[in-house]
Amino acid sequence: MKYLPRPLAALLFLLPFALLAQEKKEAPWVVKISADRADALYKVGETVKFQVSLLDGAKNPVAGRKIRISIDKEYAPAQSVEIETKETPVEIPASLDRPGFILAACYPFEYEAGKKTVNAYGGAGFEPTRIRPGRACPPDFDAYWASQKARLAKIPLKFRLEPVAVASNNQGKIEAFDVRIDCVNNLPVSGYYARPAKATAKSLPALLSVQGAGVRSSSRQDGRALNGLIAMDINAHGISNGQPAAYYKYIETNVLVGYPSWGNSNRDTTYFNGMFLRVLRALEFLKAQPEWDGKTLIIMGGSQGGAQSIMGAALDPQITACYAYVTAMCNHHGPMGGTKAGWPRWVAFTGFTNATNAANRDAAGYYDMCHFAPRIKAKTYANVGFIDTTCAPSSVYAMFNSITAPKKMAHYIESGHSIPGKAYQDAEADLAEYLKSLK
Repeated sequence: MKYLPRPLAALLFLLPFALLAQEKKEAPWVVKISADRADALYKVGETVKFQVSLLDGAKNPVAGRKIRISIDKEYAPAQSVEIETKETPVEIPASLDRPGFILAACYPFEYEAGKKTVNAYGGAGFEPTRIRPGRACPPDFDAYWASQKARLAKIPLKFRLEPVAVASNNQGKIEAFDVRIDCVNNLPVSGYYARPAKATAKSLPALLSVQGAGVRSSSRQDGRALNGLIAMDINAHGISNGQPAAYYKYIETNVLVGYPSWGNSNRDTTYFNGMFLRVLRALEFLKAQPEWDGKTLIIMGGSQGGAQSIMGAALDPQITACYAYVTAMCNHHGPMGGTKAGWPRWVAFTGFTNATNAANRDAAGYYDMCHFAPRIKAKTYANVGFIDTTCAPSSVYAMFNSITAPKKMAHYIESGHSIPGKAYQDAEADLAEYLKSLK
């Protein structure tokens, strides 16, 4: 066997590390924007002073560069402010004459040839607990959803449980299943369900987890079962679980492209009709399980899942706790009241009041979380990102303010729609306290 000379062997050994060092990219320059108050909350008519800094890759302040900051006051035309950066933060004052949020934004610009900054945002709220929905609830809202529940009830509650393997250290502790449940439009509820092994009848709380926008498999709930819950997570579309990534990518890019806008000119044909009824059917499944204690029923989800959670808590009076994160589908008619609508921005507007499609405007009222919210009897935990450009914080607050049941709102001032891990930790801590209070 031949060996390489030591110097050459050493060179070849070190070469990958040298290449990695060459590929290591210098950190980009960043713009930092923050409100001058720690909680970023103000009274209507007060002034927020946004603090703006430009930092280089080593996080040192950069002075003497001209940058533009957009000041977005809900549905008023955004203002563009040019500043020259300094060694200390530059202040940009802004105020709002009605309840809502201001978003200060700096979009990518070239700071060196071929090098750009990234988006930067700062947010401030002005008496957000006073934000109200932009349009009144349809007078036949309750009658309509009663008719949809009656439509669902015509389909027998039939389900198929297929056992799935659990981790070796959990064998004998929990049981897990891939579940499919008959539902409307010949499209089943599809999810993963887990329960503690050998649980006695009527002994356990139940939890349903619902998903945000997009196309993906349901998530395993083994951890919930280990914590003494019967728990299920359903995907939003009634599709198969546990498939290769290419399967979900194909459905997302070929089958369900643009589904949030499908049929939105009619309350019966919108894609969300079937999605919502699948949530109600999943809740029926959990309540039919012999292990359910008959008392505690929890629903949780984020974004589109937050909307499904609010809807479920409103239409199923047996739900006792609702966890809805950065909730979508809130205040579709927000522009009529001078604030932003949340995803999927169901109704297009010109100006503040003129909907470009009256049919969309009217159908949206039956799928607005602001109208489900007053019907909730369960304890509700919500959160909001102050720089969320997908589900505007004002839209979430319009929903939250409509809840009359016990409720809590958590603020994440520096967060957009991708809320930080701490937000989930906070919610899980609240859930743990809730479950502890039941014992």
